[in-house]
Amino acid sequence: MRRHREPVLAGATGDLVEIGFGSGLNVPLYPPSVRRVHAVEPSSVGRRLAAKRVARSPVPVEFVGLDGQDLPLGDESVDAALSTFTLCTIPDAGRALREVYRVLRPGGRFLFLEHGVSPEPDVARWQHRMNGFQQRIAAGCNLDRPIDRMVRDAGFDVEQLGNDYLKGPRIAKPWGYLYHGVAVKLSG
Repeated sequence: MRRHREPVLAGATGDLVEIGFGSGLNVPLYPPSVRRVHAVEPSSVGRRLAAKRVARSPVPVEFVGLDGQDLPLGDESVDAALSTFTLCTIPDAGRALREVYRVLRPGGRFLFLEHGVSPEPDVARWQHRMNGFQQRIAAGCNLDRPIDRMVRDAGFDVEQLGNDYLKGPRIAKPWGYLYHGVAVKLSG
């Protein structure tokens, strides 16, 4: 997954809020342009697993909240936001994206790497069929969220968008359609 994460994180700068910080897998990939990270993570297990990465980080990391749907940060207080494999599990991902929009400064960038609904009708049909089961076995993970549309609906201008399938057998396609990109909060 590192090969998917690195290009997304290359655009991170300044004060960054990372929703779904998890076990801190992105910490070693923060570029030198990142000054500080506000980490949002609901899982105490994730925070515990992240402790060693956070301790070794040259960038100060501060846990600031548990829920991406309610960010404990001021309006227009961060330069960039990051989400990697998070929007699938947030119950109201649209609300979380609006919160990210709120806390970003004008011109701020939302960097994302997510999995979601495939444009291939056969794959999407399987994603819709299996979504309820997936939610039960994978901590609320949704297979069929249209990430690009959700980002635009939150008010962002999508500046860059790429799509790809994870490498692997064809049977894994319902779990592996990726959206990676950069969205910008326009000023005014």
